Amino acid sequence: MDMAAEQRPSTTSDQPPASTLAPPPDSDRQSPTDSTPVQPGVVPRLGLLARLSSQFGSRGLTRRGPLLDDAARRVLLLHGLEGTATVLSARVDTEVGPEFWVRVQLEDRHAYETRVRQRASTADREWMQPGDIVCCRVDPGDHDRVVLYLPAPEETSRTNIAKILADGRRARATVLAATPVAADYTGRDDPVLRLDLELRAWDEPSPWRVRVVQPVPLSALELVDLGRHLDVAFFTVDRGESVAVDWAASRRDD
Repeated sequence: MDMAAEQRPSTTSDQPPASTLAPPPDSDRQSPTDSTPVQPGVVPRLGLLARLSSQFGSRGLTRRGPLLDDAARRVLLLHGLEGTATVLSARVDTEVGPEFWVRVQLEDRHAYETRVRQRASTADREWMQPGDIVCCRVDPGDHDRVVLYLPAPEETSRTNIAKILADGRRARATVLAATPVAADYTGRDDPVLRLDLELRAWDEPSPWRVRVVQPVPLSALELVDLGRHLDVAFFTVDRGESVAVDWAASRRDD
């Protein structure tokens, strides 16, 4: 997780004009959507598997940011817009190295998804797995020019899913939506889904809604159909940062 001193992002608020970094791209930037219709009478698990394979199969996802050289990376780390990025998918391409499909959140702006190609050590990649939240800097003139980085060790606040399940409070969740987000899904590994849930806990006065991004075991895909109920653990009422789904308990209760 150690970074060279010259590559540490500056904490100053000085931002260069957008034109000093990169001009906006001409291409239309749209997030991939799931256009595969759900056929009546299809078993939910098979329907979701078909959607995953259709959306993230051989055609893949084409939107990707440029591979930045060291100089451009340093400029972004020093002067880019500060934000956070939720890792949706991570893989190592034999030709271009590590690639990350991330959901970027900048202050006072709508979140968006993009693919980031950058060098990352094996140790850093352990903290950049699907569901992890890392820091990022974004070119104000081209929001697909993104640099990901880990916070300093004393600032790291990632909450481990296993810790939430072991020590967290319990709640019952209703599935409001389930959207596949893992790029290049081929059906061999557990898919990563973005889950919109409504939680109810016995010691909270009212239900609340959260959004979590987590791998879903293939054996539990049928549990994320609209309106289904899941067992979850949480530490506090938030937007989903401290929430983890207990898939084993959810299967037992099904």
